[in-house]
Amino acid sequence: MGSVCNTAGVVIDGYPVTKYQVSLLEARSIIPMIIFELDVPSKEIFRRLLLEKKKESSLPYPLHNSSQIIAVKNSRYRKNIGEIRQYYEVQHQNWYVIDGFHSKWWIWNEVIKKVKMVNKYMQIYMERIKAGKAACIDKLCISPEELISRLGEFGQFCPVSLAESYELVDCSSNDSLEFAAEFRGHYYKMSSLEKLNKFLDNPEFYVPPLAPHPLPPTDMIPKRLTLSELKSRFPRCAELQGYCPVTYQDGRQRYEALVPGNIHYALEYRDRIYICESGEKLQKFLRSPQKYWNQKLPYKLPPLKEPMYLTSLPLPGYLEQGIATALIKAMNAAGCLKPKFPFLSVQRSALLYIALHLKAFNPNSSEYTRKKYKKKMEQFVERCELITYLSAKMTKKYKEPQFRAIDFDHKLQTFLSLRNIDPVNG
Repeated sequence: MGSVCNTAGVVIDGYPVTKYQVSLLEARSIIPMIIFELDVPSKEIFRRLLLEKKKESSLPYPLHNSSQIIAVKNSRYRKNIGEIRQYYEVQHQNWYVIDGFHSKWWIWNEVIKKVKMVNKYMQIYMERIKAGKAACIDKLCISPEELISRLGEFGQFCPVSLAESYELVDCSSNDSLEFAAEFRGHYYKMSSLEKLNKFLDNPEFYVPPLAPHPLPPTDMIPKRLTLSELKSRFPRCAELQGYCPVTYQDGRQRYEALVPGNIHYALEYRDRIYICESGEKLQKFLRSPQKYWNQKLPYKLPPLKEPMYLTSLPLPGYLEQGIATALIKAMNAAGCLKPKFPFLSVQRSALLYIALHLKAFNPNSSEYTRKKYKKKMEQFVERCELITYLSAKMTKKYKEPQFRAIDFDHKLQTFLSLRNIDPVNG
């Protein structure tokens, strides 16, 4: 680019929109300081196209904007823009999406606001670096490769946390440079805005030679293990027999603090494997390994928690663990109803009702099966109520049919027909 462009800057409209155009810019070391993407739905694009076509008659030249051409351009743009956006977001963090559905003035104000923000970051950076101070490197389009190549003595660990509390706070999981700073040509990453401000105010205190604690060697830094990495360490065993070292230490090494760890939260430190109870406990160990690594278990340990199958229990225990709740509900319902089926004993009537209740409210059965047995239970209850009805309506003296209740004869015949039939399926 020319000297004027290098000094005053340049605005490029509609470029890059393909991966090839991105590679051309990178090959010539042209990195846009800020990229704006106007996000407009396809429906709105074609609506605006129709409005423009109404004005074409007043133009002395034809426009290259037919519906087919715009549809092809829009399709190619949607296909390529995702990959380009991801590239700049990862490499330079300079991509901003603006809602293009608003008015031109609103979009203009948003663009000006973002440009002023980036210029302010650049001006503050230049002023502080020129004065020999530490400066934040956010919004400067620094790529991950450049960041790694210029990291200071602490790598991606927070120097402020290491100096103040001797904690190893790993910032590598945060790709943002919001809390990163440059000092004496090296980059440093902090864990929070508070830590960044402390570093910017007094950077000499947190870097050598005045730093109170150097970064431990690589073999003395704890490393989190994935499941595959943990399996590859076999046949090595976990320290503390798999109990969580953080829970045990924070619980003042009491018997109640012996909690088994979860293999999803494993780590390696000093060629030893530790398994923590949760992600929070894992982070505690990673930050302060010196506090948790060297512990010994007591002689008395909790019994191993092994799975026990219900079928292996004795019958009373099996009933208690398997169907206790359902059985209590069924027996309570039978006690409230006190069923007595015609021509059956009270005991057999109650047992049949409990069996139907268990079938009708079994959560493991299908909806069809539950409805089927609910109908059978309702029929069973209706037949049990025949005894109460007939005892109330039947008198010692004979009554002529015209003086009896309307449904008396029908229920009496139903009662007599139940003498020798199956009470459930009959």
